[in-house]
Formats: sequence, structure tokens, C-alpha cells
Amino acid sequence: MISFKQLPLEAKAAVAAGVVFFSMMLSRSYLAEQLELRTRRWLLRLQMALFANALMLIGSLHVWRSTVTTFSRSSAANSFCFMPWKIAVFMFLALAHSSFFTLLFLVAEEPYFFSLAAYTCLGAYIILIFFLFTLGSVEQAYKFLAGRGAKAGTGNKNSRTAMKPVLAVMLTVVLTVVGLLNASRPPTVNSVEVPVHKLPSTMNNLKVVLLSDIHLGPTVGKTKLAMIVRMVKALKPDITVIVGDLTDSEAEIIRPAVEPLGELNSPLGTYFVTGNHEYYTSDVSNWFELLKSFNVRPLHNENVKIVSPKSTDDWFCLAGVDDIEADVLRYSGHGMDLKKALRDCSSEHAIVLLAHQPIAAKWALQERPDINLILSGHTHGGQMFPLNAGAYFLNPFFVGLYKVGQNTFVYVSPGTMYFGIPMRLGSRAEITEIILRSP
Repeated sequence: MISFKQLPLEAKAAVAAGVVFFSMMLSRSYLAEQLELRTRRWLLRLQMALFANALMLIGSLHVWRSTVTTFSRSSAANSFCFMPWKIAVFMFLALAHSSFFTLLFLVAEEPYFFSLAAYTCLGAYIILIFFLFTLGSVEQAYKFLAGRGAKAGTGNKNSRTAMKPVLAVMLTVVLTVVGLLNASRPPTVNSVEVPVHKLPSTMNNLKVVLLSDIHLGPTVGKTKLAMIVRMVKALKPDITVIVGDLTDSEAEIIRPAVEPLGELNSPLGTYFVTGNHEYYTSDVSNWFELLKSFNVRPLHNENVKIVSPKSTDDWFCLAGVDDIEADVLRYSGHGMDLKKALRDCSSEHAIVLLAHQPIAAKWALQERPDINLILSGHTHGGQMFPLNAGAYFLNPFFVGLYKVGQNTFVYVSPGTMYFGIPMRLGSRAEITEIILRSP
């Protein structure tokens, strides 16, 4: 029987990831209600960081062998550039691994340079792993299809072996720069007209601005939020809604960065529902109080009547549900409760629902098909290549406007900022201007 010491490093990393994952499930299911809130918060984040790093270690070993060990067996090892290259690769991997720990130690009003560098390396790491795997697969497929014909010389073989990591690194550098530039641009303003069944004629052309996935934390701070608020105010919306993942940190730590929200002055109100990342902070109650102090109303499985400025007899129901991650984490007093959220919302009036995750939108429509419009986020439009495909297949609605049935629409925001990695590839940050049309 093989002992743990005899296992290769990749297998040891996989075992470590499995152990941490098991501890996460144990904490979520059996210890969630027994641990003090602050302890649970740190434990959850530490477990997530350790789990991610254990998985990344498998990839990091492959990166090291592809970009360093490969060249150490060739004449390149004698070059004066080889040692600086080894140091650069090691620093790159170390920064990528440290990114998850910045959530624990490096969150402030504005991002630290170290956090930005670490998360940039994480984004480049993901791209590099993808290209190394893809090019390796192409190489193996070529060998299989070509068969065992005449063997190439050793020199040609070494040349081909070296070309794979060189090409992967070059593509990674180019896409990283493109992704950073794309994410550094202000969000685009996307105007969408949505017909809303049973919307009173006096509320025709009502303007709702949708924000989602701002992720205040290690790489998004007060300056970015202030820019978003200025752009929202310029649109002069009747209502502003924030559909979750506003933050990745505790309210007390990042309070100064949230202050620009107090400048939102939509006449019919500014509303908020939780996303999964709010529950990862284990600080939702304090966030609710902080948002209320800035005149942002949380919809905690509840609804409000949005009354027409032209007639008090005309109104529609704006409801919001807690994110479904609260149920997974067994977060006390929270969890998606559609029946409670839609209490007193009859089908005689238009119903607009705020639900962070598209899967929650799907579940809501299965229970209440009379909902007219659901506004969601969460997917980030995949945020960056090559994660786009995963986000597409894991969500029933990916990004943009969907018509469901005869009188229902779902709109999924691609996110107003980004999570952690300050990059966007194949997606664009967005502030959505939704114009409600009465039939």
C-alpha cells in the first residue's frame, strides 16, 4: 500500500484540497449555528483560501515544470537570463497564491497595490493554465493522429517542447494586458426597453437603473464606486436597484468606501438585495444598517409598493429575496423565501422581483409564473476568458434579456465591476438603464 509520503506532489495537493473541502462542508452543516459570528467569518474565509490554494498547487507544479524545468534540461539553462526567469516565475506563482489571503488582511478604502498585483497574477495564472493544457492537448492529439512514423531528431523534439510554454506565456501576456485595459474602462451604459404586463399607463417610461456585482474589497474601492454613482446620477433614474454582491468585506472595515452610495437620489428610492458574497462576509446585519444610513433600503424577503408620481392609485410591486447561498450556509434568519417576499403582491398588479442568482429567478418563476420582470446578476457574463463557458453552462440565464412565457422577462446584468481579478475578457462591465413600458 502506498503511503502519503510516497504520493506525487499533485496527489498530495489533491488530498489536501479534499480535506479542506470536507472541513468546509462540516463547518457549514454542523458548526454554522454553534460558532460565534466573527469566528465563523474567519474560518469560512480561511477554509476557502486554503481550498483554492491546494487546488492551485496542482496547476502551479505544472506551470513550473512547463516554464522552468523544461528549459533547465536545455542549453537555455546556461544563459544569464535563466535565473531571473526562475525568480520571475516563482514570484508570479507566489503572488497568484497570495491573492485569496488579501481578503483577510488587505482590505481598505482604496485597494492596495499588492492586492491588485496578486489578483492580476491570479487572472494571468488562469489564462496560462488554460493555454498550457490546450496546447498540450493539441500536441497529444497530433501525435495520436500522426501515428508512430519516423521519429524526429532530438533537437527538433526539444525545440517543439520549448515552443509550447513560450507560446502559452506570450498569449497569456497579451490577453492579460487586454483584460486589464478592458476592466479599467468605466462601465458601459446599456439601455433596455422592457414591456411590463399590467404596468399602469401613468408609469410608462419609468426608468430603473440596475447595478450588480460591484464587489467592494481588495481590488475595488471608493474611487470606483464614486465613478459609478456619478454615472447613475447622470441617468436620472426613478429607481435604483443593487442586486447583490456589493461587497466582499465586513461593513466596519470598508465603511468609508461605501459613502458615495449616500449621493444616490432616485425619487422612488434605492433598493438592495443580498448576493452570495454578502453571506461570505458573515456580516449581513451590519451591512443592512450601514446601507439604511445611506438611504438604501434592503429588501429582506419583502416588498414595497412603487407608487406612480402621477396617480396614487397606480402602483406596482417591487420585491426582493435573500440570496440562495444563505440556505447553503445556514445563515440564521436568512434564506430565499418567495412567499414572504411576495406577500400582498397580487397578480392584479405588475410584479418586479430582485433576485441575485439566475437560478433563483428560475425557481421563482416555477413557483410564481405571474412575476412580470426579474432582475439578476451573479454571472459577470463570465468576466474573463476562459471562465465564460463555465458561467454560461452553470446558469439558466447567462447575460442580457430573456423572455419567459407570454408576459415575463428576466434580465441578467454582466456586473458593474468585477470580482477580485481586475480583468475582463469576453465581457464588459455594465450599468443597465431599464425603461419600463406599459402595454
